[in-house]
Amino acid sequence: MSSSRYRIAFIGDVMLGRLVNRVLRTRPPASIWGDVLPVLRGADACFANLECVLSDRGEPWPGKRFVFRSDRKNVAVLQAARITALSLANNHVLDFGDDALRDLLETLDAAGIAHAGAGRNLDDACRPATLTLAGLRCAFVAVTDNEPGWEASPTEPGIFFAPCDLADGRFQVLLAIVEEAAATHDLVIVSYHWGPNWGERPLPEHVRAGRALIAAGARIVYGHSAHVTRGIEFYLGGAILYSCGDFVDDYAVDEVERNDESFVFVAMLEGRTLVEFVLVPTVIADFQARRSDPLRAARQCERMRRLCAELGTRSAFVPEGLRVFP
Repeated sequence: MSSSRYRIAFIGDVMLGRLVNRVLRTRPPASIWGDVLPVLRGADACFANLECVLSDRGEPWPGKRFVFRSDRKNVAVLQAARITALSLANNHVLDFGDDALRDLLETLDAAGIAHAGAGRNLDDACRPATLTLAGLRCAFVAVTDNEPGWEASPTEPGIFFAPCDLADGRFQVLLAIVEEAAATHDLVIVSYHWGPNWGERPLPEHVRAGRALIAAGARIVYGHSAHVTRGIEFYLGGAILYSCGDFVDDYAVDEVERNDESFVFVAMLEGRTLVEFVLVPTVIADFQARRSDPLRAARQCERMRRLCAELGTRSAFVPEGLRVFP
């Protein structure tokens, strides 16, 4: 194994439905990423949570208040940013039913975008996506504790569902998948769409689950679902991103929680060793991801510095934003 240096970018929820879908009918696909695009393209790989389905058919899930679907052609948005892999284990991937999910899977496969966390049956949903980054063998596992009614079965489509409960058999299955992947790959990344909305500190069950996954062989636990960013914890040579927030969407902005503010979380690796993260501050404006202006960026970085310090993580301000390290 060489000592090559890798840059792996992680971004929060990407929701291309509703008003974002509408503006994409008149704007070019790459416009959604604004001036953040060079940051995403500059990474060796980029991971995101797709908080919608890509399909031109299906009916809204009965009784569900928020349902998100984007035109199938908008896979071009993901290609424009060179998204490497997507987490599909979340509470919106079945918003328009089984056929729309199948459309999404076929569309991503045709586009060459790896994905994990939802599938045509339980085995498909639980199977890690595998990819190679300039010789670095990577396994990507995606799971959620949202929408238990959407759990895939041996014969029916759905999500990889596992509660954040170390005593639950489904979490034990998740640990076994991670251990098996770690035995045959250089890098294991676990995406966890976990917990309810809001709150800037990780829930105790997320701390326990994240640490258990690192101990099982994951190098990075990539958390999201809360709509806001949380601190990063380094543990046993790995890192837990407790929440990467929202990256692009059309949501109303909570003036206290600031769900319009996030980062590109860029992991820096020397070979298989995770060295640090560089956080590039971003904001959602006019249905577009943008680099934050200097004053906003400084505020975002100071908040993240404080939250990381609470988790024992050191940080330093750098021109790009914030550097965080063990």
